[in-house]
Amino acid sequence: MNQPAFHEPGLFEVIRAVLRREITLAYRHRGELINPLMFFVIVITLFPLGIGPELNTLQRIAPGIIWVAALLATLLSLDTVFRSDFEDGSLEQMVLSPQPLPLIVLAKLTAHWMLAGLPLILLAPLLGYMLAMPLDALPPLMATLALGTPVLTLIGAIGVALTVGLNRGSALLSLLVLPLYIPLLIFAASAVDTAASGMSITGHLLILGALLVFTLTLAPLAISAALRISTT
Repeated sequence: MNQPAFHEPGLFEVIRAVLRREITLAYRHRGELINPLMFFVIVITLFPLGIGPELNTLQRIAPGIIWVAALLATLLSLDTVFRSDFEDGSLEQMVLSPQPLPLIVLAKLTAHWMLAGLPLILLAPLLGYMLAMPLDALPPLMATLALGTPVLTLIGAIGVALTVGLNRGSALLSLLVLPLYIPLLIFAASAVDTAASGMSITGHLLILGALLVFTLTLAPLAISAALRISTT
């Protein structure tokens, strides 16, 4: 009898399977999905209690508070993005796959952003209003987060890929990644401050968009190289 021919899945099938797998695993481990979001909310909620209820003070520091909280929440959620794959051996299979590893990585990080970054964007206006931000500054806040949170994910994933094989990689991850977040943090917080002052933020958004394009182009390549190093 003739054996049925083996059908090698195409690139789009692999990407779709990676997205489905990541979303399914995330909902099976809801605690890991909710913890960064709760951290984001709690950190922002504690600031008014710590510095007092003065509206002018809260309004002035609100963009920085929200962005720092989003940065830390993203870093917290990234800590395990490749670790479970490394422990069960699926990361090695991913590296050995005939499909381009950067595209598989990009699909994996897209699913991560949908589950961890998008909820931060949706919650940000409510928390910004709680910190006495002007209503006119809330759409720019969401715009900066929409452009910036993928950058946080992509840059952070480079550090995760480098430290995935280490027992205490989370501490080293912070040391590697936090300095790289500083330009993004400065431009994003400055954009929201500028919008609250009634000035145009087109230049700030263009810079954030350029950062997104730059990291979207180069970060998957760097992550793939780091994963190959970590799995050898």
